[in-house]
Amino acid sequence: MAMEAIGLAPSTLIFIVLGLTLVAFVWGRFRYDLVALTALFASVMLGLVPADSAFAGFGHPAVITVAAVLVLSRGFERSGVVDIISNQVLKVGDRLIHQLLALVGTVVVLSGIMNNVGALALLLPVAMRLAREHNTSPSLLLMPLAFGSLLGGLTTLIGTPPNIIISSYRGSVTGENFGMFSFSPVGVAVAAVGLVFIVLIGWRLTPKRNAKSSTEEMFDTANYLVELNVTKDSKANGLTLPQLRDELEETIPVLAVVRDDNRRAGYSFHGILQEGDILLLEAGPDDLKLLEDKVGLSAVAEPEEKDEDASKEDEGEADSSEGRQPVDTEGLQLIEAVVRNDSMMNNRSVRQLRLNQQFGLHLVAVARDGSRLKQRLRDIRFQTGDVLLLQGSENEISDSLSTLGCLPLANRELQLGQPRKLVISIGIFALAIVAMLLDLLPAAVAMGCAALISLLIGVLPLRDGYQAIDGPVIVLLAAMIPVGEALETSGGATIVANILLDFGAQWPIFISLIGLFLLTMLLSNVVNNAAAALLMAPISASLAQGFNVSLDPFLMVVAVSASCAFLTPIGHQSNTLVLGPGGYRFGDYWKLGLPLSIVVLVVALPVILWVWPL
Repeated sequence: MAMEAIGLAPSTLIFIVLGLTLVAFVWGRFRYDLVALTALFASVMLGLVPADSAFAGFGHPAVITVAAVLVLSRGFERSGVVDIISNQVLKVGDRLIHQLLALVGTVVVLSGIMNNVGALALLLPVAMRLAREHNTSPSLLLMPLAFGSLLGGLTTLIGTPPNIIISSYRGSVTGENFGMFSFSPVGVAVAAVGLVFIVLIGWRLTPKRNAKSSTEEMFDTANYLVELNVTKDSKANGLTLPQLRDELEETIPVLAVVRDDNRRAGYSFHGILQEGDILLLEAGPDDLKLLEDKVGLSAVAEPEEKDEDASKEDEGEADSSEGRQPVDTEGLQLIEAVVRNDSMMNNRSVRQLRLNQQFGLHLVAVARDGSRLKQRLRDIRFQTGDVLLLQGSENEISDSLSTLGCLPLANRELQLGQPRKLVISIGIFALAIVAMLLDLLPAAVAMGCAALISLLIGVLPLRDGYQAIDGPVIVLLAAMIPVGEALETSGGATIVANILLDFGAQWPIFISLIGLFLLTMLLSNVVNNAAAALLMAPISASLAQGFNVSLDPFLMVVAVSASCAFLTPIGHQSNTLVLGPGGYRFGDYWKLGLPLSIVVLVVALPVILWVWPL
């Protein structure tokens, strides 16, 4: 009815909806799950998606499988499987090639048995620690690590959402899904060659950021730590720390309060400030002026980094701070974390989040694009990839970061899981794989049962299980599945396929497969790779039907190319996670990503046509 009122053909309307959706994805102003929901509801209003099928995507096997794999991946982390491997990775020597081989090789293997973003998230702190211990630039390790996670995801059904989507689509068309290891012939070949390329050649194409890419140098707090004295006439005298922040209308974090030579961390100090108290805080010149003008706090010591050649004449002018040693900053529980693209912090400020009151965290500093931000902390709106320096309680900081959607980069000690849980976790996963291989259960049911058993027997606490499910990804998939089906039912997929058929009519089918690969790859670099797979699957099916050849090679081309999001930091979550810690810029990715994409194309197409002939 809506289409008749507008007077446009269904195929035209779906192209308009998808065009606007892609623009919104690229713009990045709104989260991609909200964009996907908007596209879904617009399609329903326009009559492209039946109203009673609008939420069918939430029960789609691909969505259930992705959610189950995310839970199982978190179970592997909690059981200690990954920590054991990570401890071995940290034993490599000083040679960069050995470090790359250990890191990228490990993430390739892990990404085949768990979600590739989860595998990267587990090894990212290991890579940062490795870089620091061996004085290696993080920028040389992190981009190869991210790209390795994408390559590893190609090797199995559960490695990456596009594989699950393509498998489910094949089942809807032919009645038979791709199996757990159907992707392995192509995936293993591409991952192996890609690994060799990255370790021997590719890392040379990544930028080496010596000064600003190191988070230690971005957050060299010793150069900014100051000690301020609470005097009798200070307005701060008699205030609590929350009241002090209210007076300042600013989020300057107090790292510690020193009273009678006893130090209390700022996050655990709940008393009233008194005359003679020393506040240790991290502040710049503008902040110091604000502190003196508004609450009467004055510096009693110079910043800890002093000029050794300074004249000793100043010693005689020392006031009440004479003879007092600088406050030790050890044990203040400072931790670095990166803002994920699904974080609740995105486009919100410290005040809006109430970091201290609600999460018990003090924000000390923020770095973006490899450089420390100099503006006031209260004015900063967080962005994906921001690296944060935070202070909090050791017992609570992990849960707070998880709730906020941040990934810890440092001070995260590797904790070995319990041997019993480790064996049980592996056993549950193995049984699920066997059930899939023997066709006893479909992938969604097998993985769902495995996730449920892991929760029931305590391999993973229920709270962690729910936190493991990436809500924005699930909503994106569930919303875009009906929209992708509308592309097919409206005839839009056939129109695009006919254009490709006309273009390739004078050329071998091999050329059309290259065109399909390049189109899907381009799409995956500007939108979520799962969305690219959902949109290109029906187009590839129409193309195969037009050529009157087997569907499988066309679907495999889409599966591989949808995971080739190597050109931009926004194409895949793995790329986004290393943006801040590596100090990368938007234009850095294609320098390694373009040659790697060509390598994947050259390796994948011949193997696809050999395993799945036309």
